[in-house]
Amino acid sequence: AFEDAKQQKDPTGGSAPVAANKVHIRVQQRNGRKSLTTVQGLDPSYDYKKVLKEFKKKFNCNGTIVQDDELGEVIQIQGDQRRNVQQFLVETELVKKD
Repeated sequence: AFEDAKQQKDPTGGSAPVAANKVHIRVQQRNGRKSLTTVQGLDPSYDYKKVLKEFKKKFNCNGTIVQDDELGEVIQIQGDQRRNVQQFLVETELVKKD
């Protein structure tokens, strides 16, 4: 169901997609115990809406896509989801673990 979000493959014949940039997964502290996880640097050929939809389903949280002038599209997810996001991106082969 999620395979159509992956489009660009490794030209060497591998199964992992080409990552031109590094993907940055950060957590920002809000008020009190609340936090926000941001994901930036994903390949622009991916459908960010589908990626976000899977995050929301899998992690039981809410999220949005924010358009930033310098950074482009950034995915924001409620809560500290750093480990979950990293594990999900590697398992679905959207990025290589480096």
